[in-house]
Order: sequence, then C-alpha cells, then structure tokens
Amino acid sequence: MTALQRSFAASLQHRPTKRRGCSRFCSAAAQPPPAVPVNVPDAPKKRLAVFVSGGGSNLKAIHSAVLDGQINGEVAVVVSNAPTCGGCHYAQSQGIPTITYPAPKADPSAGLTAEQLIVALRNEHQVDCVVLAGYLKLIPCDLVRAFKRSILNIHPGLLPSFGGKGYYGQKVHAAVIASGARFSGPTIHFVDEEYDTGPILAQAVVPVYPTDTPQQLAARVLKEEHRLYPQCVAALVDGRITWREDGIPIMWTAH
Repeated sequence: MTALQRSFAASLQHRPTKRRGCSRFCSAAAQPPPAVPVNVPDAPKKRLAVFVSGGGSNLKAIHSAVLDGQINGEVAVVVSNAPTCGGCHYAQSQGIPTITYPAPKADPSAGLTAEQLIVALRNEHQVDCVVLAGYLKLIPCDLVRAFKRSILNIHPGLLPSFGGKGYYGQKVHAAVIASGARFSGPTIHFVDEEYDTGPILAQAVVPVYPTDTPQQLAARVLKEEHRLYPQCVAALVDGRITWREDGIPIMWTAH
C-alpha cells in the first residue's frame, strides 16, 4: 500500500457515518435510545382528572403508569356518573378524591352541575388534563371549551367505524364481529362536543377471528388499551403532541 493509500484508509476510520433512520451523523459505537421515556425531574407534574363509569381498568392502567414514573403526572380526582362503580371504589382505596357528575335525578344534591364541575376541576383540584376512561356520558360543551385540546377519550373500536351514541363496551365488539371486519382495536382521540368524533391521536390493531365471541375480542382489545392509553396520556402531559394545519394531532416519542 502506498503512503497515499494508507493516508486515505486512515481518514475513513475516523469519518462519521450516517445511519439509515438517523436524523444526524452518529458514530458506529453510538448506543440506541432508551426504550422507556425518561421524565425531566424538574418538570412540574400535570394533574389529571379521570372520568369513569364502570370497573376502571384503564384508570388502573393509567394510575399504575403514574406510580411507575412513565407518566409525569398524578391522578388528582376521579369523576363518575356511577359513584358505586368499581372505578370509584379503586380511587377511594388509593386515596384519590371522587366527584359525582352528573347529579342523580333522584337526588340533585348528591352531585355537581356542569358549571360546578368546571369550577371544582379548575380551582379545587387544579386539573390540567382530562382523561375519559370508560365514561359513558356526553361531556358538556363548556367543559370541552375549558380544557381545549386537553381531553382524551378511549374507544374500543377503530374509529370512525363503530362509534357514536350507543356504541360502547360489548356493543362495539358485537357490531365488529357481525360486520365481518377482519381487524379491530382501540382508538384514542381528543374530545369534542359529540360522541367519538374528535381528532384521532392513536390506534392499535388486533385480529378478529371467525370464531370470536364479543368477550374474546374484548379481551384482545383491552390488552392493547392498557398498553396504548398510558403512552398517549404521557405524551399529552409531556407536551409531545403537535397539530397539523388541518387539525390532525401528531404524537412524538420521548427519544
């Protein structure tokens, strides 16, 4: 090898290489980014209000992610139209305050009006974001406006199909199977003034088998709900969601 060839070979050994998928030059010895998002210690924790109507499995998944440090926030209050539901019992067992909304028709003093709810969330509990986790009532328009782009909902089907008033829980899964659809899965979307029509943030897909019962499909979808929803809530509290000019939200990873 000539002196010129040796000089050229030496220069190649120290030249940074550009890897496919990297946004900048990186060395061959660079380590991959961490798989688990790391919260900034000094970032203030966002306060969450979680709305439930049933057993609260998504509330439990979100609260578990909070306790594990995957969500830089805290569940400040749980709101329910069914104060004896499993979600409320779980909140009380964890020392999380609960609110009844809307108030029962038989006893209006046992719950809050929409105006009182907004005041309680804003002032008493200092809520930053609202998370609907199996809440079956329509959110009042004033609350949507008070928490603009800060309310998430989860739906057990792939919106915009199988959504709207009356489509919840097992009814969604039964409709999916009856339609002959080959895939289903949860949808996380921002909340507007209607049922299940807000901008879609994220979805996950599971297969629908020919022999599925609604219960079997529900179990498959629920597993994805518990994985996906905490990720979306973490992105919301971290400020890792941007908006396209056409109103579509984009969720970015933490690394």
